[in-house]
Amino acid sequence: MSAAVQGRAGGRRIRPFDWRHNPGFGFFTALIMLFLYVPLVVLVVFSFNANHFVTVWTGFSLHWFVRVAHNGDIRHAAYISVIVGVMATICSTMIAIAAALGFERGGSFRGETSAMGLVMMPLVVPEIVTAITTLIFFSSIGFHYGVLNLVIAHTVFCIPFAMLPIQARLRAIGTGYEDAARDLYGDEWRIFLRITLPLMVPGIMAGSILAFVTSLDDFLISFMVSSAGSTTLPVYVYGMMRLGVTPEVNAISAILLVISAALALVAFLISRPNEAGAAAGGTVAATTN
Repeated sequence: MSAAVQGRAGGRRIRPFDWRHNPGFGFFTALIMLFLYVPLVVLVVFSFNANHFVTVWTGFSLHWFVRVAHNGDIRHAAYISVIVGVMATICSTMIAIAAALGFERGGSFRGETSAMGLVMMPLVVPEIVTAITTLIFFSSIGFHYGVLNLVIAHTVFCIPFAMLPIQARLRAIGTGYEDAARDLYGDEWRIFLRITLPLMVPGIMAGSILAFVTSLDDFLISFMVSSAGSTTLPVYVYGMMRLGVTPEVNAISAILLVISAALALVAFLISRPNEAGAAAGGTVAATTN
């Protein structure tokens, strides 16, 4: 008996359950979205406020963005954030590439689940726990090198963010192109450089962007690990807010928000499946092998 016939009872067709049609689902979804995003919209709008008071709108002005651009301390904090973010992104992406290849191309091995759990632990463990344990570790070994401490801590924290898109890319392209290259007597190193690595590029780019955004926006780890002279921009903004929220804080936050959202959008667009491009790239690479 077909599924269509089985789905009929008393002359009526029984429709499959669709959770999106639950009563009140749309209302609660809209309410949650408003709760999450309205404060961000208000922050961006009032960053253009000409008034010194945050909540009193008196007119449009770019005055606070100009003050941010001319503030030497803010520029130094932004410079530290970018330097730490770039170095942590490079290190975490290299480690993520090796880890993704090991999990997807290394075959099953004993302790694979435990190893995956250790790599993904920063996504599960509360960030405050990671920050405190990192601070205790650095203090116990007497490792106090400012920016280098931040780079190491951010690298460890960013590895899973960089690895997930790379691992997903490897899983999507499969092993067909690599197997074809092996049938043509290609050695493993050449197969990696001319086939696997080029096909991994979208995942690597998406993972590196996510790692950079994660490092750029991080506060707790930076707050715990940073020392004098290595203050990142989020930590500097927190110090400003202890004296009260000003339109200048709104301007910095709006800049960080726009940069993070733009980079996240780029990472999403890059990581979208593109099987046709992958097939073409694999075919060309296998042909030139």
